[in-house]
Amino acid sequence: MTDTEKTAYKRVMLKISGEALMGDTTFGLHPPTVQRIAKEVKSVHDMGVEICMVIGGGNIFRGLQGSAQGMERTTADYMGMLATVMNALAMQSALEELGIHTRVISAITMNEVAEPYIRRRAVRHLEKKRVCIFAAGTGNPYFTTDTAATLRANEMACEAIFKGTKVDGVYDKDPAKFEDAVRYNDVTYDEVLQKHLGVMDASAIALARDNGLPIIVFSLDEPGGFRGILAGEGTHTIVHE
Repeated sequence: MTDTEKTAYKRVMLKISGEALMGDTTFGLHPPTVQRIAKEVKSVHDMGVEICMVIGGGNIFRGLQGSAQGMERTTADYMGMLATVMNALAMQSALEELGIHTRVISAITMNEVAEPYIRRRAVRHLEKKRVCIFAAGTGNPYFTTDTAATLRANEMACEAIFKGTKVDGVYDKDPAKFEDAVRYNDVTYDEVLQKHLGVMDASAIALARDNGLPIIVFSLDEPGGFRGILAGEGTHTIVHE
């Protein structure tokens, strides 16, 4: 396949959960899984697509869970943001081993390990075909990495958000629990909100809707799935107007 002529999108946001990096383990990072996902990203990068990434931190620390156990919510959320930086650095390392120039861009200033978020600089990295991994969420407590991904996707003028999950799209109920779960080929933003379909949190869906940014939900466990959808193949659900 040659460059972007045969792809539906030229610049995309890939949003994955921290749990996606755990593999079969129960906590932390599973290096072979990180490497596998990095290869998926490389396969799309090789098509000429400009890639932004946001990775959650739930494999290390989840602010809401810390808050539920009695920790002050703002502190818990900041700890969750730091977990996303750890995941971003792991992904940067895996991508650079594959020869992909990558920048970790943090919403919390930590100059020794990541660049500060400056929109114009980040856009320039993308133009130079570097992968940009946006870490530390929005830099604010009470906002999820879903919202951070949607915010950065809009700021970077991405044409779609690709939400990598464990299932191949959006279902009316959990397909792991219900055999009669039905997958949607496409669904509107308002349906996602009204039916509580759990694609992303409500503020992220509303932000995508207000800016006409499609969300494509696909299985990150399917080898070649990310590349396949950009080539117009594969099973997925698109969330749009």
